[in-house]
Amino acid sequence: MHWQTRRFLLDLSRPRVMGIVNVTPDSFSDGGHHDNTRAAIAHCERLVAEGADILDIGGESTRPGAPHVDAEGEWARIEGVIAAAVTLGVPVSVDTYKPEIMRRALEAGVDIVNDVQALQQPGALAAVAGSGAGVCLMHMRGEPASMMDLAVYNDVVAEVSEFLARRAQAARDAGIPSSAIVLDPGYGFAKHAEHNLRLLAGQRRLAELGYPLLAGWSRKRTLGDITGRPVHQRVAASVAAALRAVNEGAQIVRVHDVPATVDALKVWAAVDAATIPATETKEDAR
Repeated sequence: MHWQTRRFLLDLSRPRVMGIVNVTPDSFSDGGHHDNTRAAIAHCERLVAEGADILDIGGESTRPGAPHVDAEGEWARIEGVIAAAVTLGVPVSVDTYKPEIMRRALEAGVDIVNDVQALQQPGALAAVAGSGAGVCLMHMRGEPASMMDLAVYNDVVAEVSEFLARRAQAARDAGIPSSAIVLDPGYGFAKHAEHNLRLLAGQRRLAELGYPLLAGWSRKRTLGDITGRPVHQRVAASVAAALRAVNEGAQIVRVHDVPATVDALKVWAAVDAATIPATETKEDAR
């Protein structure tokens, strides 16, 4: 399985790591850490050095209750970061639901549009169609400010699957090739902990739709509910959730903690291949 993006054909025979670059003051985990161009570019460079396969750059928080940011404000945050990121040798994704930002980012050279609203905004499908960009279509209900009020499901796996199937078909009808489409279950978006866990347990049903899956569990509230740990102490839980998502059919994981995730996936791959890295010493093996 592959993901066709503008400049890169990503081989998904091994799991890929998407590194998060939030150029925002208010994201739930790292808001304010990289909210200026210089800091965000340095973070992009660090993530690539740590093994990120993709960079995902966003200028508006989509945490529950997040305030709206207008297009001009969003673009001012990410314009310079995108200009630098596209020179780093990995696919660059823009995390936005606004068609205007999609168009500007595509003109600036991004490879992927990652949309939490699955290209539902008027003009979003047209902004991407014909660009050659990869797209990630995510399940969410409502807006970030109100989405948790809509977290009611009879069968969360079936309802998420039905939604994603409809949005993938809409993308194809607009001229976006199936090879460009990735689906995201939207863990934490209009979903309480029980929904997230049921969805992960049934994630292979989403893989049956025939598209690659992207899973974003990194540092999310459900992991805090399970472990009792605050957001910055959820690295182990995040890696565990990423590995379980891969085990349940995800080809891409979207994470804050790139080195820990990359190392965990290397161990996973080594066991699968029944090989021991050649650099291991006798002391390492003890």
